[in-house]
Amino acid sequence: MPLNRRKFLEKSAATGAGVAIAGAAAAPARASVRPARHPRRYSLTVMGTTDLHGHVFNWDYFKDAEYSDKAGNAMGLARISTLVDQVRKAKGRRNTLLLDAGDTIQGTPLAYYYAKVDPITAKGGPVHPMAQAMNAIGYDAAALGNHEFNYGIETLRRFEDQLHFPLLGANAVDAKTLKPAFPPYFIKKFHVPGAPPVKVAVLGLTNPGIAIWDKAYVQGKLAFPGLEEQAAKWVPKLKAMGADVVVVSAHSGSSGTSSYGDQVPYVENAAANVARQVPGIDAVLVGHAHVEIPELKVVNEATGKTVVLSEPLCYAERLSLFDIELVFSNGGWEVESVAASLLNSNTVADDPKITRLLKDEHAKVVAYVNQVVGTATETLTTVEARYRDAPIIDLITKVQEDVVKAALAGTEYASLPVLAQASPFSRTSEIPAGDVTVRDLSGLYVYDNTLVAKLMTGAQIRAYLEYSAEYYVRTAADAAVDVEKLTNANGRPDYNYDYVSGLRYDIDVAQAAGSRIRNLTYDGAALDDAAPFVLAVNNYRANGGGAFPHVASAKELWSESTEIRTRIAEWVTAKGVLDPKDFASVDWKLTRDGTPVF
Repeated sequence: MPLNRRKFLEKSAATGAGVAIAGAAAAPARASVRPARHPRRYSLTVMGTTDLHGHVFNWDYFKDAEYSDKAGNAMGLARISTLVDQVRKAKGRRNTLLLDAGDTIQGTPLAYYYAKVDPITAKGGPVHPMAQAMNAIGYDAAALGNHEFNYGIETLRRFEDQLHFPLLGANAVDAKTLKPAFPPYFIKKFHVPGAPPVKVAVLGLTNPGIAIWDKAYVQGKLAFPGLEEQAAKWVPKLKAMGADVVVVSAHSGSSGTSSYGDQVPYVENAAANVARQVPGIDAVLVGHAHVEIPELKVVNEATGKTVVLSEPLCYAERLSLFDIELVFSNGGWEVESVAASLLNSNTVADDPKITRLLKDEHAKVVAYVNQVVGTATETLTTVEARYRDAPIIDLITKVQEDVVKAALAGTEYASLPVLAQASPFSRTSEIPAGDVTVRDLSGLYVYDNTLVAKLMTGAQIRAYLEYSAEYYVRTAADAAVDVEKLTNANGRPDYNYDYVSGLRYDIDVAQAAGSRIRNLTYDGAALDDAAPFVLAVNNYRANGGGAFPHVASAKELWSESTEIRTRIAEWVTAKGVLDPKDFASVDWKLTRDGTPVF
């Protein structure tokens, strides 16, 4: 049993309260301290990161170079470590708390390597680099992110066991007993001379979408009720235990929206809802959405009290600070004010402590991603892939088609036509002419998705394409076309736009959403709505990610646990030569009133 979970369960059994309490040495009980004649003050600083996604260093493994972007950002826990040290020096380490809001062990080749290539689950296996870095920096607690479940529960539990701090998830419960499967909260006492200690409670909440996105791993084992519901259950308990400050670390955005439609009755991005609906919360560290929120103030509907939220930019590019002022009056501590702000990782250098600690792990992964697996006859790029049918995306669909056809050979579905979906995940991926490496292919397919085969009808495929085409902004036939404004309608991200191979179709962006798919054919004839097809689809989409119609409820014919990026590498290795004539085809184009846009 993982160490932190064992401590929590042992404490629960001893107290009957289900409490995990950690902190400084015991201080005198409040009743034994004579009230101060004048109000005493205490300043607490809570620091927070989120969506680290395996970023330890300011390094781009896909480009094999220092990370850089147009905004001049820097990233990685080595930079965060420097910022944290600065804050602790300025505020006093005893007056600070360091939290994370989840999505830690997936997202870079470094994270993948220690989940799959040299896995932490192996007997005598390594300690995960993220655990090493976060332990060295001195995190106090972290919330579970949805991507923590991408490699299965065994990997997550091993990672949890390697941490020197608890992984919190009040709404991650045992599917049968509905009891907490992870510590719901963490309490720490801060000593104040001449007054009772300040008790700070951190409630961890994760994303209900895990039940959809990692259904294969969690179904029947874990359940994920809504954040609002679980916060309403736990915050009063924390207050009853004497918490003077309640901070929520929530792997959930603040927008109040969901990407999974009505597949589960819970809101995906519920952090602001929690602040608004549940009394007793002082601050919320927001995660999941990958947006930068220096400070967001939400008024609680029951108390009229202002709750402060902050979300630091992902990949350790920012550090959130909550400066909390308390006053001791009338025998107790009261929160007087909360202010949030952000620190930028690009203002500091890497902490040499972290660099030294993980230099060997970093070197192993650099060597791994630079392995040559084939040769490309020409350069392939995703630069225009979101609005032109690009051969580099056809490579993904071709690999998926081939894998699924081989898997269904000899079954009753072997004769059905196989279609495949793929998304333009990145706008900067490139496979250069010449040697093709693991990192080239990993940069093309940045997620650890696996492959699923679903049985669908022609009518369902048509509806799927119409939904996908909502990605485009409606553009009149006589209007100028700005490709930077043509996509991402209503905020839809690139990963929720799908190509579908094996068909021919036009997307008429002059038409209203829902009426854009034109000239849809299969094998040279108009698509038969009743005809059966096999759709090769990634597990995120197959489980309902993006809320595409029909696919989640469609019959599953086959699935596997090997990552699609691994299948792509195997395909290229077997071919030896990556030549577009072996996989590229023009399946779709954008039109306006029937006239091609490009």
